[in-house]
Amino acid sequence: MPSFIISRLLSTLTVILGVITLIFLLIHLVPGDPVQAMLGETATPTDLEALRQALGLNQPLFTQWWQYMTHLLQGDLGTSLYSQEPIIDIMIERFPATLELAIAGLLVAILIALPLGSIAALRKDTIYDNSAMVFSLLGVSIPNFWLGPLLILLFSLTLGWFPVSGRENFLSLILPALTLGTALSAILARMIRSTLLEVLNEDYIRTARAKGLRESAIVIHHALRNASLPIITILGLQLGTLLGGAVITEIIFAWPGIGQLTIESIQRRDYPLVQACILLISVSYVLINTLTDVLYAWLDPRVRYSV
Repeated sequence: MPSFIISRLLSTLTVILGVITLIFLLIHLVPGDPVQAMLGETATPTDLEALRQALGLNQPLFTQWWQYMTHLLQGDLGTSLYSQEPIIDIMIERFPATLELAIAGLLVAILIALPLGSIAALRKDTIYDNSAMVFSLLGVSIPNFWLGPLLILLFSLTLGWFPVSGRENFLSLILPALTLGTALSAILARMIRSTLLEVLNEDYIRTARAKGLRESAIVIHHALRNASLPIITILGLQLGTLLGGAVITEIIFAWPGIGQLTIESIQRRDYPLVQACILLISVSYVLINTLTDVLYAWLDPRVRYSV
């Protein structure tokens, strides 16, 4: 197990280094001049050049990359070109909202998908199974930018049950979490159904039934436990996806997280802040995938022995 963890950590560090470099290069290739955006169209060439020199944007690209990597190793993400605040302070303020939304969306997906997928597997080729698969198809097909406004129209403007936008209290979290978790629940329900169908045909399940165990006990203590490995993999991958894929949902519901901050910084040509936002999302995704690999190897020794 230690050798497996070390190999995964080395792979993770290599991927993170590549991600940092790729993000830095792509951001600097994006059209638009951040100095021009800061000073406006009426700025003189002398003022533009002076600000470029002060920000280090007139230096060669490799020099800028080396300075960026050096500061990054020291925990310095730089300063926002727009607000002149330390980026680390902005990220600390915004990231909890995104993490809260991602975890809430994941919980919504589990609460919907677990009973739905289990019932579909236990009642294969019945109306319950067909209804669950129709829901899965709709959940995958409906995009967030359509489902979010639809939920707002129904539950906020028509019924008045939940706030339209913002992050004021627990009620403000429900509609964004539903929007974010619905698509994931559809994918997860299909995965639970397929894995349970495979497990329910195993010999130990037939033995448990022959011993007279209740069907609920068989499903919970035997079937779901042995079907949990692929489900955990999907959950780990989707949690990383939720951290990055919450951008549209945050915009729709004016949720003050990293997604909304990323769009705002792109509109303002705030390169250091855009880099930091994308870097946080990318590194979070990589780290969550690494933790998923380690958890998978801990649950199933065959994984670590095969490496």
